[in-house]
Amino acid sequence: MTLAEKILATHSDKGKAIPGEFINVWVDLVLANDITAPLAIKEFQRLGVNKVFNPDRIVMVPDHFCPNKDILSAEQTKEMREFARKHRLIYFEVGRMGIEHVLLPEQGLVLPGEVVVGADSHTCTYGALGAFATGMGSTDIAVAMATGEIWMKVPPTMKFVYYGKLGKWVDGKDLILYTIGDIGVDGALYSVMEFAGEVIDTLPLDGRFTIANMAIEAGAKAGIFKVDRKALDYIRDRARREYKVYKSDKDAEYAKVVEYDASKITPQVALPSLPSNTKPVTEIGKIEVDQVVIGSCTNGRLSDLRIAAKILKGRKVHPEVRCIIIPGSQEIYLKALQEGLLEIFVKAEAVVSTPTCGPCLGGHMGVLASGERCLATTNRNFVGRMGSPQSEVYLSSPAVAVATAVLGRIASPDEIMGQSVE
Repeated sequence: MTLAEKILATHSDKGKAIPGEFINVWVDLVLANDITAPLAIKEFQRLGVNKVFNPDRIVMVPDHFCPNKDILSAEQTKEMREFARKHRLIYFEVGRMGIEHVLLPEQGLVLPGEVVVGADSHTCTYGALGAFATGMGSTDIAVAMATGEIWMKVPPTMKFVYYGKLGKWVDGKDLILYTIGDIGVDGALYSVMEFAGEVIDTLPLDGRFTIANMAIEAGAKAGIFKVDRKALDYIRDRARREYKVYKSDKDAEYAKVVEYDASKITPQVALPSLPSNTKPVTEIGKIEVDQVVIGSCTNGRLSDLRIAAKILKGRKVHPEVRCIIIPGSQEIYLKALQEGLLEIFVKAEAVVSTPTCGPCLGGHMGVLASGERCLATTNRNFVGRMGSPQSEVYLSSPAVAVATAVLGRIASPDEIMGQSVE
């Protein structure tokens, strides 16, 4: 069996997981946020049950519209907060929180070999730690909260192998953008994307989180990585419970195997209005932007902020560009502060936000007006994703995003890193 199939098999009373078959699966963790939790709570109450299956295995994080941007978001968060308190769930809010998919691994709530379901499509982020993690609808999440089970069709697994060596400024974001550009937004439809190869072995955990996060943008049910020394080092002091590591069998059957020479992949940009509409940054041409956003559950980790600070140090954001930088969690915010990164950002005339999804989904903290363009390190650039349907969103890595913020147009960091700074 593949890694994903092994995890599902051990979480099913059938004891096996064959692609295409329907099985009941026991879950280790259930997640909801301020958009999806109110719907799940309503459906949970309709079930007529009085308690959740296990309060220590249900997490709620209001991160999309928080700090509350208006009365409606305040009411949603209040409903969520009261439900969490009533059932003694794990709950994070302003001042003790972060973007859910950054926060949960950081807090040791997601571990290898587990099944994690969340009422958010980017729940697949946790596959970076060797978990089977997938997004589900609020009704399914309500049932999971009540029973600790889900019902699903076992997905086939596609294997993506990256060999060679990463070029300058190329990171996990470029690998996944290139991959989605190659296979399309439905190229892995209802499949598990298993990522492997010598390049993946050398990739830091932050880069793996980014890749797993965007598996959904290729239509995947989940993205997953084998658990190696880097993953074990990450969770060693974080784990809150015991876990079991699984790995794919050598004779495991894959629906498809795709190989890439990573040495030929250069920094990528996804043009409007699909993550698959990708080009190398050097082929973009002169496209001026009004806003740059660095953050989100895709690229709001400390390594992302370090890259941004390295390029921004001693420079200024272009006077016609708004640059918004959003640490993924309070812990990351504090470390960035201690390392002096926030001072670099402020002196460069960027703005630093409290951890929030905010502009990624057009929620707040950077909504776009008609005719505006934004380059973001987020994961989606659909029409109207960040505000007006007449606005445009481009996707890139933090390195390209910072270079763009400085020059006022989509640019490679090579264009400015050779220049002197003040």
